[in-house]
Formats: sequence, structure tokens, C-alpha cells
Amino acid sequence: MKRILATIIAAAAVLAASGGTRLEGRGPAARLSVDGQPFVILGGELGNSSATCDADIEAIFPKLKRMNLNTVLVPAYWELTEPHEGQFDFALTDKVIDEARRNGLKVVFLWFGAWKNSMSCYAPEWFKADTKRFPRSRTAAGKPLEIASAFSSEVLEADRAAFGRWLRHVTDYDKDNTVIMVQIENEIGMLEDARDHSKAADAEYAKGVPPALMKYLASNKKNLHPALAGKWKQHGERKSGSWAEVFGNDRYTDEYFMAWNYASYVEQLAREARSICALPLYVNAALNSRGRRPGEYPSAGPLAHLKDIWHAAAPSVDMLSPDIYDSGFEDWVAQYALPDNPLFIPEVKRGDENGAQAYYVLGHHDAIGISPFSIENGNDDPGAPMAAAYATLAELTPLLARYQGSDAMDGVLLSAEKPETIITDGRTRITLSHYFTLPWDPRAKNGSPWPQTGAVLIRLAPGEYILAGTGVVAKFEDVSEGRAAANLGEDGFLNAGADRSEDAGPTSAARVGLATVEEVAVAADGSFSRVRTFNGDETHQGRHVRISVDDNKILHIKTYNYR
Repeated sequence: MKRILATIIAAAAVLAASGGTRLEGRGPAARLSVDGQPFVILGGELGNSSATCDADIEAIFPKLKRMNLNTVLVPAYWELTEPHEGQFDFALTDKVIDEARRNGLKVVFLWFGAWKNSMSCYAPEWFKADTKRFPRSRTAAGKPLEIASAFSSEVLEADRAAFGRWLRHVTDYDKDNTVIMVQIENEIGMLEDARDHSKAADAEYAKGVPPALMKYLASNKKNLHPALAGKWKQHGERKSGSWAEVFGNDRYTDEYFMAWNYASYVEQLAREARSICALPLYVNAALNSRGRRPGEYPSAGPLAHLKDIWHAAAPSVDMLSPDIYDSGFEDWVAQYALPDNPLFIPEVKRGDENGAQAYYVLGHHDAIGISPFSIENGNDDPGAPMAAAYATLAELTPLLARYQGSDAMDGVLLSAEKPETIITDGRTRITLSHYFTLPWDPRAKNGSPWPQTGAVLIRLAPGEYILAGTGVVAKFEDVSEGRAAANLGEDGFLNAGADRSEDAGPTSAARVGLATVEEVAVAADGSFSRVRTFNGDETHQGRHVRISVDDNKILHIKTYNYR
């Protein structure tokens, strides 16, 4: 059913463990465990300034619980944590942990330190005002930027000291594993120029490509990102040399240089974290979308085409994660769901499609979790699309955890542009289609926009499946059967004169029928019990299984074969 079989490796290979929180495995099948139980992040990230006072935190967190979140991503602001150098205030951090615990939520903290969306806007005033001690990056023309230079030891030491002091407090204060992960910095990267041209940066650039990076490239040659491998090969796959000699003299090479140095900087904070605790660590990327070139987006961050440089320079970081706000959701996700990178989506544009996206990434890519941005502005009505999907996924989590990384689970994302996906399970062809491919809902043909829909499909045994999702139709056929073009009337029968030529399979071909279709409730141990049975009109007289665009359900399906 799935393109890759990934295995969860043994406990000896646990990458991170902090009290009751650990990240097990590597790559797209890595699994988060909290308090000894598999944990899927059904999350949401707060807006940048939404956790800066007690009143907002107290008002927002109960709403997040009503939206069926199990995790909230919350900034930890350097400027508010260390308002005066060496003087710390952890009151907001404590408030976040207390309110999360009170509302049954886990927390992922985002360290807004030296950089946030490239800029140094969340650094304290004492840091920002002292540009001699804490120098800024500069463009090639010498223009200073509101971006602290990654080449300054003073910048690094101030950031690392604050981060370490804050994280020690978190570890001391959080006694029940409310905090489950930490993000280091936020959408790190250069703007206006592809690299820093300050004196310290130029001096570092003149040293050439670090031997450690060259060694990594040589050792991982077969698995390098095509863009990086191509530039290296184009210039002779040299084993050493200047940045221009090894990769060429252009803005893309400048980005490689900055990626190495940003990642090396982050590695220092990651090592600080590792000396304090072993919470899973990740960094997030503002994507290189809309045809922009280095310097036009936050360049040199943990972008997919720079993954090898980041892995080489920051091995203590567990995940490189995408913030997805542009179209092409599936394509962006695929760039990060890799054998050397667990998939976690810390930011995605908030919308009614988030639930469908969650079904897809959890089922198809074994994601650790997903988190729409500015979540406090979402709809907390129980029937709202995301809230309803999260409720269903929370119930489904024991089965997601059981089948994560196996060939028995897959997921689909459906839309008007991609109305169906075909999954093959042995001799069974399973066509998962958008609900509006059926003619019965007037929204299918009256010009209404087709909402994105999604589903998880799990094979429990031969001919036995769990289908969970929203807005999906599942048809089960033997691979020898022909595929008839859909040409149904609103009564469910074929329209007069419908062309049946595509259904001209062998008369002796095996066929697949629906034995039973039941809506089920899933218990915490992964067992399930019947809620109701669907048949007759609800299965189109045994022809298909469906969940409407207005519903989220978990269905248990058994099929049989006949001739």
C-alpha cells in the first residue's frame, strides 16, 4: 500500500529521551513517545504575540482544548525572558506550562532568540542597542541589517546563555512532561543578500569549504539532494577548495556558506540543550517558494535543498521542518518526509483543509504531527472541520501508532484538482475518491468549491480495513476488473445510454464485494467496537463505502471475493 517500508528501531537506538518524552527511530517512520505511550501531535501554533500576557494565555488555552488539540506550540521570548542582561523572568513560561497542564495540553516551546523570521526582533533591547558588541549582518554594499551576525562569538554566547538558563528552568519546573519538544530559533535565514558580508563573515568565507562538510559530502554522496550533488559534480567533485572552487561563484554558493554557519551556530544551542535535557529538538524553515532566489526568501535556513549541509553541521538537531503557506502542500511535504528526516509540520496555513491535511500526512508519511498557525483564531465549534477531524484522529491514534511505519497504512488528500487516488493491496484495487465525485450532493455540480478532503486507510488483515476520514468514497475491486467511467444519475442508477465500454473485463474475472461496513469506536488499547452498521443506500447497495464532506468517521470494512 505504501511506497516505503520503514521500521521503528530498537530502544537502544532512541535518538532522544527526556523523562517520559522520546523520539524513537529515524526518518519518515520516527515516532514520538510521551510517558511511555505513542503520541501524535494534533497541534496548533499561537500567533507571535499571543502568549505575552497571562490574560491571553488564560483565555486561549481552554479554547484550544475545545478545538480538540492535544499540543500547543508557544513562543518563548528572549526579550521578555531576559529583559536586562543577566536578570531573568520566567513567569510567562511557568504560566504556559500551568495553563497547558490545566487544560490537558502538551507544549512545544519555540525559542525566539537571536532570530525570528530572519530578523533579530525578539532579542532584548540591551542586545539590539549594542551593535558594537553584538554586530549585525551586512549586505555586499555594506548596508547593516536588523539581523545579528552568526559570525559573532558575542552574539552566540549571549543567545546560548539565555537559552540554556531558560531551558534549565523549564526542566526544573516541568515535573510531569508537559513540555515535549523545543524549536531552536524561528525561520532562521538571510534576507536582502544571500550571505552576510560583514568583516567576520568575509574572513570565514575566505577559509574555504570546511573539511567536515567535504567529508560529509563524500560519505553521503549517493543520498545528497540533487541540487547540491549537481553543483558539486558540475565543479569536478573536488575534495577541498574555496567555496567558489567547490560549488561555483554565485548566490547559491553564498547560501551554502551561510547554511553551514547558521547550522553550526544552531548546533551550539542544541549541544547546550543536550547538556540539560534530551527533549527532541527541531528547526523550522520559511520555504523558498514563488520562484524567489537566495536573498529573496530567508536564505540558508533548514530548507530541503540544504538538508545535507544542515545535517552535517547540526547533527544534534532531530528534525528539519517546513512551514507551509503556499499551494502545493503534498509537494512541500514530500521534500521533508525523507529517510534521514522525520516529518513534523510546525506551521501550516490555518484553514478548513487542515483536518484533511492531517489525515494525509499521518497516514501517508507517518508524520509526528501537524500544527496550523495562529490557531487561537480558529473555530472552536465541535463541528468545525479541523476540530472534528482532530477528535476523530485522537480516537484513531492507537491504530496510527500501531501501524506507523508499516506497509499496511496509507493516506490520501483529495480535491477538485486531484479527485481520486488508487492504492493497490495485493489483488485488490482500492479507489479513494472525493465525495463530490458522486452526484447526490448538490454542491458537487452547482459551482460550489470542492473542499480538500482526506483519509487514512489501514489494512488489518487480508480483505479487512479501517477507513477514517472525511469526504471520501472507497471502491474495492479486483485488479482484473475493468474500470467503468462514473456516469450516475441522482437516483444512483446509470444514466440512460451510459457508455459501458470501459467495463469490458473478462466475464470470469474475480470481483470484490462488501461483506460488512460498520462505523466503529476505537478504545485506548486499539480495540474497537461497533457503533452502527451501514448497508443499502449508505453503501450504494454494496458498491462503495463513503463518508460525506460534513462528517468524520472511522469505518471497519470487510470484503469478500466472488466470480
